[in-house]
Amino acid sequence: MTPPLPEIADAGRLTEALRRSGALGEGQVAEVTVENAFSTLLSRITRLRLTYDGAADGAPAALVVKAGLPDAPGRLWEAGRREVAFYREVAAATPPGLVPRCFDAAWEQESGAWHLLLEDLTATHEVATRWPLPPTLVQSEAIIRARARFQAAWWDDPRLGAGIGAWQDAAATEQATQRLAAQYASFAEVLGDRLPVARRDLYARLLDAAPRLGARYHAHRQMTIVQGDAHVWNCFLPRDGTGEGARLFDWDGWRIDVGTDDLAYMMAVHWYPELRRGAERHLLDCHHAELLAAGVAGYDRGALQDDYRLSVLWQITTPVWQQANGIPPVIWWNNLERVHLAAEDLGCRDLLDG
Repeated sequence: MTPPLPEIADAGRLTEALRRSGALGEGQVAEVTVENAFSTLLSRITRLRLTYDGAADGAPAALVVKAGLPDAPGRLWEAGRREVAFYREVAAATPPGLVPRCFDAAWEQESGAWHLLLEDLTATHEVATRWPLPPTLVQSEAIIRARARFQAAWWDDPRLGAGIGAWQDAAATEQATQRLAAQYASFAEVLGDRLPVARRDLYARLLDAAPRLGARYHAHRQMTIVQGDAHVWNCFLPRDGTGEGARLFDWDGWRIDVGTDDLAYMMAVHWYPELRRGAERHLLDCHHAELLAAGVAGYDRGALQDDYRLSVLWQITTPVWQQANGIPPVIWWNNLERVHLAAEDLGCRDLLDG
């Protein structure tokens, strides 16, 4: 049975939303047709075709509705709430051409229901590959440069933590570390002898060193907005193959942090060693060059490398968090293996010796 459309797909509500966003003048939505619909792990994506009555020059012929799924993983972090906040607060203040345009965003605290009304990029853009196939090097360059342009737009912006997002204070960091320690204890118990002693030792040392390693974050310098769930399938690339005009999407995990967190998530968490070793340094070079071209100053290539190694070290906690929040093993188990191999390659254990 086809699930019911979200309420926003009603012609009257679409008319109101499009007028409110400046995308529709005196005309009105006359008919709404479902082009296609599918579910992801956390949401339902529905593509709508619109027809109009009256003056509707420039109004979108198609839209995408992204809405929550009942009983989906993510209930512990209120899936959808942060992405709605992103499109209301961040996307609205971001230079155009970096994220999809949003015409409406709503999240209800009582029910947890949420939706986004986004521009339809089907005709002009596509995801590089079908998961889990990695992209080509040329596609990876386009993704990494798009990410750099977005990060540069928010680099050390005075609005960070003062209207856009929030800084985590020392008390909140301590609580987060305690929560991570509890999640790790459960994770280690579930895995048993499938989690080697050397890796158990690495987690123990990371938790012990967390206050010292957290100093990089609490300095609040050379920081930006990161996507969080920054894998390569959360970027639309232009179908013409130019790489110009890529759009980053799926922002439920955004936060203020070190920009290399997204790079480590993209490569160290998701790529097997041979692919990562062959592309990693080149892509980091591309990212740094794009940051400089976009106006970022006082952040040399060595600083980016130092941040990247620290980000990879922290990313060994990603599978722990994923398992604790109901993400299936087909995702977190493979992430666990890949990120630990990356941490070994980059000598991340050495960061715990300071």
